Amino acid sequence: MNPNNNNTLNESELSDARQVLTKISEAYRKKVVGQDELRLSMLVSLIAGGHILLESVPGLAKTLAAKTIAEAVDGSFSRIQCTPDLLPSDIIGTQIYNYNSGKFETKVGPVHSNFVLLDEINRSSAKTQSAMLEAMQERQVSIGGVRYEMTDPFLVIATQNPIEQEGTYELPEAQLDRFLIKEIVNYPKRDEELQVLNYTLSGQTTTAIDATQKSSIEDVKRLQKYVKRVRVDDSIKSYILDIVYATRSPRSVIDANLAKYVEYGVSPRGAIALMQVAQALALINGRAYVTPDDVKRMRHAALRHRIILNFEAAADDVHSEAIIDAIFSKIRTP
Repeated sequence: MNPNNNNTLNESELSDARQVLTKISEAYRKKVVGQDELRLSMLVSLIAGGHILLESVPGLAKTLAAKTIAEAVDGSFSRIQCTPDLLPSDIIGTQIYNYNSGKFETKVGPVHSNFVLLDEINRSSAKTQSAMLEAMQERQVSIGGVRYEMTDPFLVIATQNPIEQEGTYELPEAQLDRFLIKEIVNYPKRDEELQVLNYTLSGQTTTAIDATQKSSIEDVKRLQKYVKRVRVDDSIKSYILDIVYATRSPRSVIDANLAKYVEYGVSPRGAIALMQVAQALALINGRAYVTPDDVKRMRHAALRHRIILNFEAAADDVHSEAIIDAIFSKIRTP
């Protein structure tokens, strides 16, 4: 018996989720043109309670999208421009001596917001990245030996530019694995870019979302509780595990000429992530249960940064998406 069966979402709760998600999406579309994959990934991350890494060249509305999703749910927002000289205390906070009182006072950093945009995260040093790791995973930080809980909900939206290498520090595998989703943001279509120009001329991208069109932080918390109750059948769990195990022993599943590029497969955290994003997608699609199509739909976003390829793959321009697609084509769908 699946333990989820006893607490399945009812029609009233599904209707409530649908209304809130529609409201957030409509508010988002008022300021951000196109980028439907980005919108979906941010919604999935938000209601699944995970963090998201966005990769693209500059100027593709990543910052605008992050600000808009925060504004759409009336959440607090902070933007941190990562640089090599950025210190952990610049992010998490520090203690400052007050000459008047003769005591140290804690000043919390910009990470203490519902939505934190880490712009060009790969420009920050390993020490600063490590500080963010604690905040992302433990949802708390240490300042002067005292632990401070992060705001709830807490979503880190990190960006990185794939074409610049000078002055950057590649994210270690341990930190990449902390991101629920990695989304590759592509150029908009021609008609969408025309709409961007029109939005800019009309000032629509800078116009605040009307209070009546916003959702609330409480709505987000409720959606996050709903996601945890989306049913995952045993056959779906087995399907996810078949996929994950195939990434660890690819030669037993896919062609050896492709399998040779895989250095390390997906961790158990990756299996959990694939299940969680499938649950979130099911709720977005108005269902109280996960289907194999939910797993397939989120395969790249959830797994592309968890399969570690070797140097030979980089030389031959082979990407993790090719490995993922090959594995999915070989694993039997329940």
